[in-house]
Parts: sequence; structure tokens; C-alpha cells
Amino acid sequence: MADPASRWTLPSDRVPTAWFNVAPHLPAPLAPPLHPGTKQPVGPDDLAPLFPRALIGQEMSAEPWIDVPGEVLDILRLWRPTPLVRARRLEHALGTPARIYYKDESVSPAGSHKPNTAVPQAFYNKAEGIARLSTETGAGQWGSALCFASALFDLECKVYMVRASYQQKPYRRVMMETWGGSVVPSPIDDPDHPGSLGTAISDAVRDAATREDTHYSLGSVLNHVLLHQTVIGLEAKEQLAAAGEGNPDIVIGCCGGGSNLGGLALPFVPDEGVELVAVEPSSCPTLTEGSFEYDFGDTAGMTPLMEMFTLGHDFVPPPIHAGGLRYHGDSPIISSLVKHGRMRAVAYPQGKVFEAAVQFARTQGSIPAPETSHAIRATIDEALRAKEEGVERLIVFGYSGHGLLDLQAYDDFLTGRLDAG
Repeated sequence: MADPASRWTLPSDRVPTAWFNVAPHLPAPLAPPLHPGTKQPVGPDDLAPLFPRALIGQEMSAEPWIDVPGEVLDILRLWRPTPLVRARRLEHALGTPARIYYKDESVSPAGSHKPNTAVPQAFYNKAEGIARLSTETGAGQWGSALCFASALFDLECKVYMVRASYQQKPYRRVMMETWGGSVVPSPIDDPDHPGSLGTAISDAVRDAATREDTHYSLGSVLNHVLLHQTVIGLEAKEQLAAAGEGNPDIVIGCCGGGSNLGGLALPFVPDEGVELVAVEPSSCPTLTEGSFEYDFGDTAGMTPLMEMFTLGHDFVPPPIHAGGLRYHGDSPIISSLVKHGRMRAVAYPQGKVFEAAVQFARTQGSIPAPETSHAIRATIDEALRAKEEGVERLIVFGYSGHGLLDLQAYDDFLTGRLDAG
């Protein structure tokens, strides 16, 4: 029987001291990334102009566990472990026999899960003598996190923000600048273009490739990014046990590039009977309608090609409010899990997502980010399915970030201006 409490926390000394590497547990080995010029498998030397050696090693590692550096742990303990919360009021409103838990990553300084990888990336770059980082950001969550981490390690940070989000979310820019970052709208050479994560990646990679003092930093998609995020799922496992629960029946996360979803779900990959669900926007349906093939990670074709689900690197999604999910491709790890049937993908239109977000806010109290609201939509639907079938079901979803800087989106929804598609 589950504990009657609604919130489970762990002391700061329970932050996981090693990251979980899912590579040995994947249904099939990942195909190697290919050099954009030669189309041959890339080696460490090919990636060295963009990434520190430690991250390149993690990207290619098959070791089951990788130790978290002590200096990184010290910073993660500023907010970790994050709470696991039982959504009892939502359960009651739905009248469902399902038990719903969410892992609350909104308590980080940047308000999302993104600092889990921003901090180690800044640490490894600083250790290699790099003075400056360049990156892209969609809704601004990743850019905020990297500016936060860069400030702690005395690094410069240049952020190329998707133009549609730059215009929709001005306070994300202020947040980044408060931490010392420099933010410009992307693409930098076309002020009439709404931008996409693909074009912003091109701008950021071009910046890093032309400066010896600069490395590129990516907030999702790559293996080492998902690796760093596994602190989420590792903590959730321990907290579920503390709540008197066993393994969940369903683990749900929103998915753009795959970092939040991977962070929560990957530690459950070896566990039989745990269904993993990726939730994406209907306007950018990479996993549900994309092709599984090699493609560039950016629009200009400067990055290595990765085997993944993709809508094509020149795809420009509409400027929906869930800017963090507007990516043409997906993590090779997540793509492999979906391809081989270990993970299921669903897509929702924006209107249905905001309906779920408002229902969550009016029952649980917290206002979720538009990205997070995709996971909430799927969670509500799974809970209603459990009600219809008359079965108990244990559901865990990733509350990847708060929506307190996304209130324009809520205003648009509440006043009927939001495009429901």
C-alpha cells in the first residue's frame, strides 16, 4: 500500500554519485555518427574542436556507470535531489484508480531539468582550459541553464535563441543576461525567419568552429547529455521505494531532443514490464511521423550525421509555445528505443496540451512549462484509460520545468488566441 504522504524528498547526500549509461542495455548497438564531409564514422579527433575530451569519451562509452566529479556533485546539491510528488488532487479530479507521481525538476535555479547537464558540461570545458561556450536554445530553458552553469565556472556564454521564442519569451533573455550570458536571435542572417533549433545549432556550431577559445555545448540529443540527466530516474527509483511503490507501469516524458525523457526513463530500460512513453507536439511529430535514417543535427549540415528519427534537417516547425520541442530530429538513443519497440511515442496538438496544463494548475497548483504539459496530457489520458478499464496503474511523469516565464502562452490560451494545432 502506498504511503499516504504526497511528497518524497531525499537528503543532499543522496544525489547519485554515478550516471547510468544505458548503452549496454539498448535493444541494438547505436550506429556511429558520420563526418559531415567524408560520411565516414567520426573519431575523437573529429569532435575535439567542439567538445572536451571527457565528454567525447562519455559520448562513446560502453561502461555501465560513469562517476560524477565531486565538484559537479557539490553544485547539483544546491537543489538536488528533487522531490517526487504524488498528484493526489489530480487523481481525485479525474476519478481514476491510477496512482500518479511526478518528478519535479522545476526546483532548479533555472527552473528546469537542464542544469543537470549544463553543470558537468561547463565543468569539463573549464577543466580543459576553454574560456567560452556557444550554444543554441529554443524556449530558453537550455540557454538559461548553460548561462547559470557558465557563471559558476567563470566562462563566457553566447546563446543563439530561436527567433520565434526570442520574441515570445523576453524574460528568458533577461534571465540569461542576468547570469552574464550574451543572447542573440537566430538565424542571425535572416531577421524575417522564425528560426528553428536546427538553424540555431548551425549558428552556434559556426561560432565555436571559428574560435580557438570556444567550444560548442548542446542541451539535448547527444548520448552524454542523456547520461547526465539520468540522475532524475535514479532518484525517482529510490523515492518510489520510499513511497512504498514498486516499478511503475508507465513512465512518461515530453520529447524534443530527448534529454528530459531520457533522464527519467533510461534507468527503467532494463526493467521488464515498465512501459516508456515519449510525448511530442503534433506540429513537430518527429518520432510519430519522421523517417529513421541518418541526418544532420543542424540546418546547414555542419554537424555529424546521426541515425535517428527525423523530419529532415531543413524542416522548420511552426512557432508553437513549446519551443523546446521544436526540433526536427531526436536523440539516437530515444530513436533506437522507439524503433525497436522498447518505447512508444504519441503526439498532441497544442490546444489539448494547454487544456491539460490548466487542469493540472487548477488541481495541483503548479503552472507547468508548455513542454512539460505534453507529458501531463499523456498522463491524464493514461489515467482516464485506467479508469475506463477499471484497473490500478502506477504512472510516473517528468515535470521538466515550470511555466512562470511562459505566461504569454497561457494568456493566449485563456483568451482564445492560441492556435490549437
